[in-house]
Amino acid sequence: MSHPLALPRLAPEAPSRAAARPAGLMPRDDASDAELMRLAAAGDRAAFGLLVGRHGERTLRLALRVLGNAAEAEEVAQEALLRAWQAAAGFDPARAQFTTWLHRITLNLAIDRARRRPAAPGAVEAALAAIEDPAPGPEAMAAAAEDRAALAAALARLPARQRAAIALAYEDGLSGAEAAAALNVSERALEGLLRRARLMLRRMMSP
Repeated sequence: MSHPLALPRLAPEAPSRAAARPAGLMPRDDASDAELMRLAAAGDRAAFGLLVGRHGERTLRLALRVLGNAAEAEEVAQEALLRAWQAAAGFDPARAQFTTWLHRITLNLAIDRARRRPAAPGAVEAALAAIEDPAPGPEAMAAAAEDRAALAAALARLPARQRAAIALAYEDGLSGAEAAAALNVSERALEGLLRRARLMLRRMMSP
């Protein structure tokens, strides 16, 4: 998506959730995710807005990789951010990084949605088409377009959890431990997902 993800419609602050900063003082842009979540847990919308600005686009991209549909991905990303706001008081930085926690919420929503309907390859193909080779000639461009289309179609046929594993490990560049934590599986289980995904992709793309 080319536009920034909007701040989700947040529920009104409960009277018991008093802001943990003086009135009129905005949270610092360089505050850590954990500090911003502490403020968000106290009802600070501005602090959560900073988190949306930092991680909203990445949340949207992750949902898009799993769903392959831009409109559905945006709905899932908005829902994930809203749930993160609503559950801010339960976030424990000692147990997980904010990004891992948010990835897990996003993936659960996206995978559940993907399982309820067939995957649509259009958005994935569009995203892959944005990757250009340096100064390709007409024949190279045509061959690359065919390869991207074939890869997009193959990715769209993978099970949702395998698409999520591919997105985390190869597109977001997370470590094995981070990707496994986001999917709420062991590193060994993540390796199994990736291995099966690569095998299926090779089979589907072989002549």
